[in-house]
Amino acid sequence: MLSDRIFGLVVTLIALAYVASATQIQTSFLEDPVGPKTFPILIGSIAALCGVIVVLRPDPNPDWPTLKTFGSLIAAVFVLICYAYALKPMGFVIPTAITAAILSYQIEPRATRAILAGVGLSVGLFVLFKFALGLGLVAFPKGWIG
Repeated sequence: MLSDRIFGLVVTLIALAYVASATQIQTSFLEDPVGPKTFPILIGSIAALCGVIVVLRPDPNPDWPTLKTFGSLIAAVFVLICYAYALKPMGFVIPTAITAAILSYQIEPRATRAILAGVGLSVGLFVLFKFALGLGLVAFPKGWIG
């Protein structure tokens, strides 16, 4: 129970720091109604609420994950960090397909399904973000398309 309470407190503090940093985002006078601050503040607020719930209602008998699970989590974090650095030079479609395929393979280790899931998610999310939401995503590296 103590480990859950400590974890909940840490999550709450990090989430509040995240919300505080999101309020410092500079905005121009030409912004959409939602603005760039709203989404990070919403995510941070939800995370803080979840942390408080864990502090108030901890699991009486928590089961800690195995070492293999910790290794998988570290691998997933590493893949996501690489993904963040690959987006700008490589465009959206290729890094998203690779990342989604790797994470999908971690969930269910079947290579063909993981590759199909990665490609499908990549293309589907690109179409959704680019055309339905109107985001200015670049599909591929700038040198590939004239």
